Amino acid sequence: MTDSPVWNDAEEAYATVRERDAEQDLIWLEPASANNTWAMSIREDVAEEHELVSLEDLAAYLADGGEFKFAASAEFVESAQALPAFQEAYGFELSDEQLLVLSGGNTAATMRAAAQQTSGVNAAMTYGTDGGLSALGLVVLEDSKGVQPVYQPAPVVRESVLEAYPDIQTLLNDVFATLDEDTLQTLNADVAVNGLSPTQVVSDYLDSLNN
Repeated sequence: MTDSPVWNDAEEAYATVRERDAEQDLIWLEPASANNTWAMSIREDVAEEHELVSLEDLAAYLADGGEFKFAASAEFVESAQALPAFQEAYGFELSDEQLLVLSGGNTAATMRAAAQQTSGVNAAMTYGTDGGLSALGLVVLEDSKGVQPVYQPAPVVRESVLEAYPDIQTLLNDVFATLDEDTLQTLNADVAVNGLSPTQVVSDYLDSLNN
């Protein structure tokens, strides 16, 4: 079931897991709109200069001979569900010269390569809510065709706990409604880039919602 297209649609994926977990007395509350799935991101200056917002835009840019070099892990390049899936869906193909494959590379390494323009790199494999994106001047290219599975954070509460403390539902739903992609990138950056503790970041954010 893990390769089912249901996981590429946010509403269908949510409905599926909510129904299945209800059988185990687990209640899914409302998800955030952010999606922390695999993404292709590009330097912000390149995106602005060439008006690149989506992967459709990237495909057109590549077809016109636009300069592009992409840093990614070997897994991302080789996995049928990653780069090959993006290429098939959007109708482009990167040559070996357009790839910088980092053995065992994580998104911190690929983003750094794009930010520093290592070997001409101007784009990188990332996750949708990576904290380094804004700090390193990268933007996520929109995957409008839903190539990647959806990874939206959502609170899950045992039914017995929710019955005992019904206010939990409203409190958590209100918080998760604020967690869009930009917000989670900023919060993650406070931890990954600015060195704050996750506890402090969460506390400060919740305080800001109450002000």
